Amino acid sequence: MRILEIREVSKPIASAIRNAYIDFSKMTTSLVAVVTDVVRDGRPVIGYGFNSNGRYGQGGLIRERFAGRILEADPATLINEAGDNLDPDRIWAAMMTNEKPGGHGERSVAVGTIDMAVWDAVAKIAGKPLFRLLAERHGREADPRVFVYAAGGYYYPGKDDNALCDEMSSYLDRGYSVVKMKIGGEGLDADRRRIEAVLKRLNGKAQLAVDANGRFDLETAIAYAKALRDYSLFWYEEAGDPLDYQLQAALAEFYPGAMATGENLFSHQDARNLLRHGGMRPDRDWLQFDCALSYGLCEYQRTLKAVADAGWSWRRCIPHGGHQMSLAIAAGLGLGGNESYPDVFQPYGGFPDGTRVDDSIVTLPELPGIGFEGKADLYVHMKELAG
Repeated sequence: MRILEIREVSKPIASAIRNAYIDFSKMTTSLVAVVTDVVRDGRPVIGYGFNSNGRYGQGGLIRERFAGRILEADPATLINEAGDNLDPDRIWAAMMTNEKPGGHGERSVAVGTIDMAVWDAVAKIAGKPLFRLLAERHGREADPRVFVYAAGGYYYPGKDDNALCDEMSSYLDRGYSVVKMKIGGEGLDADRRRIEAVLKRLNGKAQLAVDANGRFDLETAIAYAKALRDYSLFWYEEAGDPLDYQLQAALAEFYPGAMATGENLFSHQDARNLLRHGGMRPDRDWLQFDCALSYGLCEYQRTLKAVADAGWSWRRCIPHGGHQMSLAIAAGLGLGGNESYPDVFQPYGGFPDGTRVDDSIVTLPELPGIGFEGKADLYVHMKELAG
């Protein structure tokens, strides 16, 4: 049993949308295929992965460092003790050979992309959905029902308040009861107007979350916190720089509602520091660590241990990214839910075809691996890479 090849291609997910910090006009993602010599139903088992949105494709790092380390390793060192499957942790360790501690930026995204494909292959070799494989490994009861919220509300050329409200209404029509919009791109007065317009349109039929994408300094973050207290929001997300734990801690004095952050923290050490120093409150706040950006599921399990060690429930974790990998983790490990992008970052976001959203709940189908094969518009690109 061995990995024969690791293929990567950079794909555009460009869009005219922007948040408070960046636009997505030149955004890319890396699509990876891990080809094994294991045969199921007459075909080689191939695991697929891609990096989450908000970071660019990682083809250079994947090809120049991480894929080669796996392929150069003794295949026997990458197999589990039972000898019946690949071992994701051993493969992860091979990737990280000769890597210094710290420096968790783009490297963590490259590793996380390959890691996703490895786990997809491992679950397919086992003949199980990844969420059930994870539940078994952790001695948990798998629940295929997962809470999801609709993320959108981006700034877009020519998009006025009415268009924003129409977008939010469309999410209600598609079964969501929690929706999210961007703030911080046009100033506080404009954002108050936009928020009030959306809340009026929602008319109590859904909850609204807002996301500043790390735009604010402390003074602005506090000004927004004071203003947002007037609304009953689902959460106030990523007010300042993700590594400015003091800013995050200060906000708790001014904002009694729920806050969310963590999507731009890329290691279990950074997650632990957030919980130690960021003033996050385990009774109401939310943690958004994204495995695809933070060294993959192997590292994400260490992050979850840090969460538990800090006295937090895994139910307070709702990962960023809107991809099926985090959806499988949420179902298998009992997280609080997952982000969803109904309209943007396609075909990489979303669910297998035919999956319905009912009161912000989706039920995962019983597909081997992560389930990419069930999403036709995504799988066509994967098949092309696999040849």
